[in-house]
Amino acid sequence: MKKLKRSGRLVDMTHFLLQHPHEVISLTHFSERYQSAKSSISEDLVIVKEIFEDEGYGSLLTISGASGGVKYIPRIHQEQVENFVKDVIEQIAVPERILPGGYLYMMDLLGNPKFIQRLGQVFASVLANQQIDAVMTVATKGIPLAYAVGQYLNVPVSIVRRDHLVTEGSMVSINYVSGSSKRIQTMTLARRSLAPGSRVFIIDDFMKAGGTIRGMIDLLEEFQAELVGIGVLVETIGVEERLIDEYMSITRLSEVDVRNKTIKVEPGNVLDLLENMKQGD
Repeated sequence: MKKLKRSGRLVDMTHFLLQHPHEVISLTHFSERYQSAKSSISEDLVIVKEIFEDEGYGSLLTISGASGGVKYIPRIHQEQVENFVKDVIEQIAVPERILPGGYLYMMDLLGNPKFIQRLGQVFASVLANQQIDAVMTVATKGIPLAYAVGQYLNVPVSIVRRDHLVTEGSMVSINYVSGSSKRIQTMTLARRSLAPGSRVFIIDDFMKAGGTIRGMIDLLEEFQAELVGIGVLVETIGVEERLIDEYMSITRLSEVDVRNKTIKVEPGNVLDLLENMKQGD
């Protein structure tokens, strides 16, 4: 790269950091990239750090030592999360979402890149202080969510399936009990998809009793992997028996009235979790 003025360095440096979250970038890397002294690079990073924190892009941590440098941690402000949750509630509560049987049409949200990106930022903010090695979800509707979170955590995604794909090689399969129908079902995960001992965050779009998520937790045990957390876009209220205890949710669905075409939605616990993190800091 040719030598840049400070304005050019700041633009390129900001873009580079946003594309490499949770990755230690040495001062030497930036010094060689921009053909500039490390003292100038340090001054640039101070400016970037201030903008990131003021505008709610995240934080820039300084890592000391011979192998040190800086690490960009994606975060968004509490107020931004509150506005996002409010917007999600308004979008979910539209009567036209109601399908026969009381189901909700959600693919317009799950297929919206801007919505999914913001959702990934929210979950990544809650997980900012956690060591995560992989994000896990079950095909198919959870896949966009998982990749959005994986992008901001800079970790790979492991996709659990209900059938065996020849292209994924040998598989690990388990049986699990569906929380709603109580039926025995099967889920599989490619052996190469998850390294033993990985710290995993599980995410799904919708949770009733939590049978599918419970199955994924059991599947982690087959890989000697560790569950770090669980996230869902929508959880339902009033379930007689929840199969999981600790999780974070963006919204809570309390009622779907098919006859009157009304949907009652309220904020999930993600706002409380972020507030607790803030107090802990």
